[in-house]
Amino acid sequence: MTDPDRVLPLLWRHRNPPAPARTGRPPRLTVDEVVTAGIAIADAEGLEATSMARVAARLDVGTMTLYTYVPSRSELVELMVDAVLGGRELPGPDDERPPDWRDRIHLYADRTRAMYRAHPWLSRVSTIRPPLGPGTFREREYILSAVKDAGLPLERVNEAAVAIGMFVTAAARQEGENVLLHRATGQTNDAWWHARDRFWADWFDVEQHPTMTRVWHADGFGGGTEEQAEAAFAYGLRLMLDGIAADRPRRGRKD
Repeated sequence: MTDPDRVLPLLWRHRNPPAPARTGRPPRLTVDEVVTAGIAIADAEGLEATSMARVAARLDVGTMTLYTYVPSRSELVELMVDAVLGGRELPGPDDERPPDWRDRIHLYADRTRAMYRAHPWLSRVSTIRPPLGPGTFREREYILSAVKDAGLPLERVNEAAVAIGMFVTAAARQEGENVLLHRATGQTNDAWWHARDRFWADWFDVEQHPTMTRVWHADGFGGGTEEQAEAAFAYGLRLMLDGIAADRPRRGRKD
């Protein structure tokens, strides 16, 4: 568990940078360098490998020296998560962005899924209590702005934005988990299923699963696992955005 009094100044260090020391040697490192090193280790070896000792070794400093920049591993992970969230570079209020609100949501979805594929260790971090840093709040502002511009009443905007975030993040986390599983086992999801082909002949009972059987014969399970997941995500997001569009007051609609 992180200490808010210690982690919040670090999360917002670029907004309120500490005053430079008037005496003594200048610091060897920056917090940014520590965070970048932690992310690099997690990307290559997983979050469990990202200890303070490993980060210190990567930066060629003593472990105790590292604690003068980041108080503990918990704070380090929180800083890493917020840095990666901000790395999506979602457009801010004054930045150029897609004019259509649906396109803005698709941009958020695409970049979030790519983020989890590039940093699959994020799938091991809870999203229930996010870091209260610029990366998190840039995402929230971006989604809220897109949904507001769809024409929803302001009192419904947050509900719709949270629903979109939950859907996109759940799918993105699965993609991150897929990367981790592939690394750990050397086996793709399709290969995993193919290794269990005999299940369908030896164990699957069509009488107990009539709907599944009908969907199968209608080619409802066509394609590989990645193709199925991609199609399901696109279909689900389209239904969600269509539902938001249909829920708008008629005078506020912006198709």
